[in-house]
Amino acid sequence: MAKGDDAVRKKANKANRKKQNKKESSSVSSRVAAIIAAIIAAKKRRQSGKRRNCQGMCFSLPTPENPFNDKHEKMDFKGKETKKLVPSKADRRVAINGNNVTPRIGAPVINHQEHKMVKVKNLGNGQTISLTSIDNAGKKNIVKPEKEKIQLIGERAAYARQRQAFEYSGCPSKFLILCLNSIQNALRHDGFFSTEEDKPLFVDKWGVAFWKCYSVGKDILETGGACSTTEQIAWIASTAADSIARKEKEGLSLTGPFLLFVVPSQEKASKVRSVCKPLKALGIHTVSLHPGASIDHQIHGLKSCEPEFLVSTPERLLELVSLKAIDISGVSLLVVDGLEAFLENGYLDVIKSIMQHIPTNPHTVVFSDCLSYASVLLLQNLLKGSICRLSFNDSIASQSAGIVQSVHMCASEEEKLLKGIQVLDQACGDQLKLHILKVLFIIGNDSNSHLLVTAIKSKDYFVSTNLDYSNSEVENSKNGPAVVIAEVEHLNSSDLREFDVVIISDFVSSIDDYVQTLTRMACYTINGVLHSFLTSKDAILAGPLIDILEKCGQAVPKALRNLCHSTSMSEH
Repeated sequence: MAKGDDAVRKKANKANRKKQNKKESSSVSSRVAAIIAAIIAAKKRRQSGKRRNCQGMCFSLPTPENPFNDKHEKMDFKGKETKKLVPSKADRRVAINGNNVTPRIGAPVINHQEHKMVKVKNLGNGQTISLTSIDNAGKKNIVKPEKEKIQLIGERAAYARQRQAFEYSGCPSKFLILCLNSIQNALRHDGFFSTEEDKPLFVDKWGVAFWKCYSVGKDILETGGACSTTEQIAWIASTAADSIARKEKEGLSLTGPFLLFVVPSQEKASKVRSVCKPLKALGIHTVSLHPGASIDHQIHGLKSCEPEFLVSTPERLLELVSLKAIDISGVSLLVVDGLEAFLENGYLDVIKSIMQHIPTNPHTVVFSDCLSYASVLLLQNLLKGSICRLSFNDSIASQSAGIVQSVHMCASEEEKLLKGIQVLDQACGDQLKLHILKVLFIIGNDSNSHLLVTAIKSKDYFVSTNLDYSNSEVENSKNGPAVVIAEVEHLNSSDLREFDVVIISDFVSSIDDYVQTLTRMACYTINGVLHSFLTSKDAILAGPLIDILEKCGQAVPKALRNLCHSTSMSEH
């Protein structure tokens, strides 16, 4: 009986399925065999000590044609070495003299034709590390540091680009953060330090504000306290260490201490040194000088090392400088910690003598309460350029530190008019000496004020009624110094930071207006002056004004006390 079409088709399909299954089984067997062969080969290489660099990192499976993956291109892992070179303190400092490189005293002589730095790794933010160095014999010298270390000798062009990127980065460098973390970890381990809510040092708001002021080159006046705290010392030391690293990467040499920390006592010197000590692992050496040790011992110690940071009391420092045991002429950052303590101990002349041994104009940081007229005078000798008043204390004394408040008592409105013109002439005359940019004249809205405006305009001044005028207007004007005239009611929302001299011809109706003007003016100078004129009609404000003057350590005129006393007697 003949088979039907269905039976024939069924038999053919069965045969096709058998063929297909046979092919798949053969293919799977060959792949499994290749993998097994690769595993056996890898085991043999491990046992023979000839393991490949790419072993365990292959991203393609073996094939029958290439069972050992030998035909794939090998990756070059030489650039991923993690070994870092920490140059010694003597090696990483060289003095640039024309085209010749002169090593410092005690440093080994380096022949740049026989000594070559290779394998430089970029850490970002202007930092690089050299991984290996090859000497004349062709041997690699590798040192394993505990912390990352930056390469301190680099090409000037590359450094200029890195420095420009740093200036516009808006945040501290990685090396500065590394210094802060080193200090914080060391102090925590010793049990001397714990931040608020266990916050890391690099998020401290004072430190960030300090770094911003330091980066723009301004001298800094800290008025929040009489002396520095642990957090503040850590930020100052870390910022100085970062500056040293950048300078040495440019190829510059340190001829002496970079940071000079002047402290009032031996206890304070020990505290500062304990904060800076963890930076020694990063190549920053700190020396403390105070009367607690013999001067011969300190002289011997200074001959055997070249410290980057110098912490000292004023008298011992001046004594060692006089004996030429230490050279502070190259100091780049000067910190005066506790100005009032120096004045109380009679160190005013000593501080002035120390400043004479620093011919350059160092970046200066002063911690001061500024509660006395003598403090202001000393600050004017220390801080000669544009300053940044840095404080997170909301007190009137802290916010107005360094501003002299001058109160003038007048018998009549005519006398007030004459004295106002005299004070203005004197302020503008001192402008050329003090480099004052703006003088603000605050007036009322009565007829006498308009007479005063007319008198001012008759003088050879650049007069403006716009509080936001530009300095280019003054430069293009042929008139004299700039005087801005404004009414009292227009001051609440105005920016007074750049006004160094403010003259209040008609005393404000509220003492709060006086405080706002005092705390918002002269933020960039230590030569700020606030003049105010009072008559008998302002007697009700005499008492509160005296309280403000006393809180700020200012002199209270006898006529103002008499006015306050007569007012209280009349009330009784």
